Amino acid sequence: MVRPPARHLRGTIGVIGGGDYDVRPLTVTTYDSACLHMEHLGARFGFVVFDECHHLPGPSYKLAAQLCLAPFRLGLTATPERADGQHLLLDTLVGPTVYRKDISELAGEYLADYDVVHLEVDLTEEERAEHDAERALYLGFVAKNGIRLSSPRGFGDFIARSARSAEGRRAMRGYRRQRELAFAASAKLTQIEHLLDVHRDGRAIVFTQDNATAYRIARRFLLPAITHQTRVSERSEILAGLADGTFGAVVTSKVLNEGVDVREANVAIVLSGSGSVREHVQRLGRILRKSEGKRAVLYELVTSRTAETRTSERRREHDAYR
Repeated sequence: MVRPPARHLRGTIGVIGGGDYDVRPLTVTTYDSACLHMEHLGARFGFVVFDECHHLPGPSYKLAAQLCLAPFRLGLTATPERADGQHLLLDTLVGPTVYRKDISELAGEYLADYDVVHLEVDLTEEERAEHDAERALYLGFVAKNGIRLSSPRGFGDFIARSARSAEGRRAMRGYRRQRELAFAASAKLTQIEHLLDVHRDGRAIVFTQDNATAYRIARRFLLPAITHQTRVSERSEILAGLADGTFGAVVTSKVLNEGVDVREANVAIVLSGSGSVREHVQRLGRILRKSEGKRAVLYELVTSRTAETRTSERRREHDAYR
């Protein structure tokens, strides 16, 4: 996304990315394009701004900083922390933190006031029986093979070992199925129906962990869906429809986590997600654009007695979720 910022800046600016390669004293680019071209551009700029700089410590993206000679650097992000701990590299890649404000400190003055509502639901008897059986199968394989899921490489080890045998592949199916049951429990769908009715005069975004669940919700409630498979033009039309009231709600997986401005959105329903604090603060941020009289609300739907319980506890460690 390099063109929208260009439209909002006065004067002539350069663009690198999306088929363009036009270098000017003021140039906008993406992290992907910066990694490809910084070797040749690194000495041409004295000041570089890294937007959403939590991406910068990634294995390839950090080259955008390492190959750039600019002595003046500014990193911007609402969510610097990374689950892998690599945010500690930002001090080296960009510099020390010079200013920080949490969402809770900005609410009311610069951001909309908001509430976070935690809602727990139960699996049906049939769902519970299947969930527990599939989870036991998956965890049995993990224990049998001495895999420590709590270690940094634990889940990677599980993926590697599960591919080596029929037993392992069955364990992987068990892992996926118990997640599916927790992510899209029938009680969650009932809650979504209720919440959409309560906020029928609002503008809601329903967040899921994966595309399959997003499409299932879209079909069930006749909502437009936005995933990584959605064409850019269609995505723009859907977001415009949400803004002008054509659509009262949209459902998405991860593509709206950042980089999207829907000022009118005031309700977020988190059906499922990862334990990443950053992801959930970003989702909260989608509904916090301030407007007159606006009070936003984020609903977190969690299936009790599943892995989602611990996931929810981790995400609520952030000040914004308390």
